[in-house]
Amino acid sequence: MSIDWVDFTPRAALVGGLLIGLGAAMLLLFVGRIAGISGIVGGMLRPKRHDLGWRIAFAAGLLAAPLLYQRVTALPDIRIGVGTGTLIVAGLLVGIGTRYGGGCTSGHGVCGLARFSPRSIVATLSFMLAGFMAVFIVRHLFA
Repeated sequence: MSIDWVDFTPRAALVGGLLIGLGAAMLLLFVGRIAGISGIVGGMLRPKRHDLGWRIAFAAGLLAAPLLYQRVTALPDIRIGVGTGTLIVAGLLVGIGTRYGGGCTSGHGVCGLARFSPRSIVATLSFMLAGFMAVFIVRHLFA
């Protein structure tokens, strides 16, 4: 995947970050839950009574956001520089990592860091280090 630096605007990134923070804060205040996508989607796969509605609403909001944004401006071109097999393996590794890490980057990185959770700090540093190492290995050792 590559970033379109020509069309990148810090204003859009700032607004997006603020919206993510607002959504996470609203979920915590109104539902009392952490906005971790792996936990939200995982809970949809094994629903509990009175717990499915907010999960569906949150996931629907994630899917609807780019559609609404597209009404305001054109979506950027997405170019992924790897094959389908690599994407499948990467997705499986991310899924395994979220299970071992007790959550995903959104839960630990956005919500956990905002709460100064030591567990989330360690998890986020681990995610980042693993990502740096993976990119280095794929781009420099297997290139």
